[in-house]
Amino acid sequence: MAQDVLCEVNNCSYWGQGNKCKAEAIYVISNTGKKAGSSEETDCKTFEPTDL
Repeated sequence: MAQDVLCEVNNCSYWGQGNKCKAEAIYVISNTGKKAGSSEETDCKTFEPTDL
């Protein structure tokens, strides 16, 4: 399992210094509704916006 999950979405409530994700778990889905062929075809459902 990954030790560090990196994320550059600094308006996410789970974003931390060094672009580290602070979420307890990460949920990623295919945004096409079928098998993803690239990272562009995926979405992070863990994302929760925060005010910056």
